[in-house]
Formats: sequence, C-alpha cells, structure tokens
Amino acid sequence: MDRHTQSRLKKDLVAWFVTAGKDGRPHAVPVWFWWDGKTFLIYARPGQKARNVHENPYVELHLNSDPVGEDLVRVEGRATVLRNRPADRSTGYMRKYGQSIRDLGMTPKVFAEEYDVPIRIRPTKFH
Repeated sequence: MDRHTQSRLKKDLVAWFVTAGKDGRPHAVPVWFWWDGKTFLIYARPGQKARNVHENPYVELHLNSDPVGEDLVRVEGRATVLRNRPADRSTGYMRKYGQSIRDLGMTPKVFAEEYDVPIRIRPTKFH
C-alpha cells in the first residue's frame, strides 16, 4: 500500500461501510473508522449493520473519491462483531473522533453507550 493511501486511512474521517445480509441486498452507510495499520474498527448502533455482519461477514469499506471520481480507496474484508470493546476505551478511535463526538454534544461515555456494537474488519484486498 502506498503512502498516500496510508495517509488517507489515518486521516479521512468517513468511509462507506458496505454489508449484505442473507438476502444479498447491499446496505451502504457512512461510518467513522479507526485504522490501526492492520484492521479497521467501527462502532454501530444495534441494527442492520450488525445483523448483516452476523449473516454475511464479507464487507467493503470505500473512502470518498475526489470530485472527478479519482483517488479511490476500496477495501474488501471480513468483519466480526466484537464483545466488550467500548468506544470510550479505544484510545486511537477516541484520539481521532473525540472532538467530533463533543461537537455532537455527546461525551465519549454517552457515545459508547449509544454506539455499543464494535465491528472489526480484517482487510483481504485493497483496490
């Protein structure tokens, strides 16, 4: 992976998380993500994202392109719903999004209570 892609994975704030359940219908939503150099970590509310990951662990993450559709970063991977990994105890995630959480009028603890489904994505292919 080149330096530019690594930089985007560290600095970009939003990625599109693409899942599909048993029915095969795609579900794409913007998410905050933390890239630790090996895996991605996102936090979700209980709902469709977690259900889809349980039903079908194959997912994709897409970073936004530039205005003309260039500078693409797409990642294929396998996702797992984790247990006992609250967002407010994830140092890297809080370093990246702590101010954004406060800008929403939330504390890290309130955010962790609301977005209490940690999902780890292990990349299998970068595009």
